[in-house]
Amino acid sequence: MHQDNGTQGVEGGFADVEALEERLSRPDADVIADLAGLDGDIMVLGATGKIGPSLTRMAKRAAPGKRVVAVARFSDPTLVERFKAQGIETIKADLLDRDAVAALPAIKNVLFIAGFKFGASGTPALTWATNTLLPARVAGSLADRRLVAFSTGCVYPFVPITSGGATEDYPLTPLGEYANSCVGRERAIEWEAARNNTEALLFRLNYAIDCRYGVLHDIAASVLAGRPIDLTTGYVNIIWQGDNNAMALRSLRHCATPARALNVTGPETLSIRFLAEQLGDRIGRKPSFTGEEAQTAWLNNAGKAFGLMGYPKVTLDQMLDWVADWVSRRMPSLNKPTGFEVRDGAY
Repeated sequence: MHQDNGTQGVEGGFADVEALEERLSRPDADVIADLAGLDGDIMVLGATGKIGPSLTRMAKRAAPGKRVVAVARFSDPTLVERFKAQGIETIKADLLDRDAVAALPAIKNVLFIAGFKFGASGTPALTWATNTLLPARVAGSLADRRLVAFSTGCVYPFVPITSGGATEDYPLTPLGEYANSCVGRERAIEWEAARNNTEALLFRLNYAIDCRYGVLHDIAASVLAGRPIDLTTGYVNIIWQGDNNAMALRSLRHCATPARALNVTGPETLSIRFLAEQLGDRIGRKPSFTGEEAQTAWLNNAGKAFGLMGYPKVTLDQMLDWVADWVSRRMPSLNKPTGFEVRDGAY
């Protein structure tokens, strides 16, 4: 099993959170080359949460000579010190505040990660404010920039499991407040980017995998606890979060006017039953199941992204090994289930 720079823990896993974070934020040669050829500095809006810390750290590691700025509310003040120790500047700001957005520095390359999902069905006004109004305000203030705005594969409806996944030109007709607010985010950014000469890319991510959260973590935790796994949504796409981070940063080279959409996920349509059995073999527990696989699922085709940036570097077997090891050792969890089983759009 691959080991690197002494940060890999036991074979097939990571010794601790820092070893995991180091791997998630480690840039490969392609990221370094693409950022070297990119003019201007980098700012990450919504730099906390699940993805922000490792993405921002990768940006600085890949381009140490660039100014990298992390913007967030920073409700956890320890993150400020962690970013500073990594050479990353921090700005404490509420992006729902017009004045705070207007005061942001004029940095050329912007990644926008902020969003709201869980609890969306119970607080629809906040959901739309965060996922649509906020991005509109941000994009409206970013004249003559490059903007990679995180979106979701949930902007598509369910597609047949034999379809190969929705492509970027598929109609955006999803279910639920959350997914529709994300369509609103995309439309608002498209509108503001066209008005402001902002090159933009809508980064439609479908299920990033970290040992502390994600579809594999959800399944592995259920296998370990002996909880039955719902098979109704029986197929998914996944991508290692480190590969997601790399593709997000490299996407700054592929922004366009008008804004372009890009699906980002792994190349396989994966069976939940298969994943549970593979994780069960590694953990030493036999999974149990409930329900039967529906013939549709939220599936995306990332062929366009692979044509631009190549395939993800971390394989399915590596992800299975790493997550099984992490969960079986009862290492820390972010306690943020993906809700991949949800079929009515109510999060």
